[in-house]
Amino acid sequence: MLSPKRVAHRKVQRGRIKGNATRDNTVDFGDIALVALDSTWLAAKHIEAARVAINRCISRQGQVWTRVFPDKPISKKPAETRMGKGKGAPEFWAAPIKPGMILFEIGGIEKTLAEKALHLAASKLPIKTRVAFRPTVD
Repeated sequence: MLSPKRVAHRKVQRGRIKGNATRDNTVDFGDIALVALDSTWLAAKHIEAARVAINRCISRQGQVWTRVFPDKPISKKPAETRMGKGKGAPEFWAAPIKPGMILFEIGGIEKTLAEKALHLAASKLPIKTRVAFRPTVD
């Protein structure tokens, strides 16, 4: 699972995910990409499941870029615990996702296979996504 090696603060406030992505919203590395249409916290296990699905589908041909990294610790209090007594322990790591963010990119293989792999990866994620292509320069 993905997680940072070290962080400045062990627990962080929840915050709010507002607006659309103004960075990480262009296809930079590969030829085809998976774009988020909703805002959410994408857990490390979701990212890993999608990555594994892509690699299995393309039989480890071409190249895959993961454009998101879970660096936000999400904490939870145990079930049936009374209020108070401080913030809960970190439960998992998540990546805050805004609409328009590129999640994965694929390059070096034929577009039909790459598109099939990204649709398979999208089924592993808890948000709506779409497939985007690199604009062609004529």
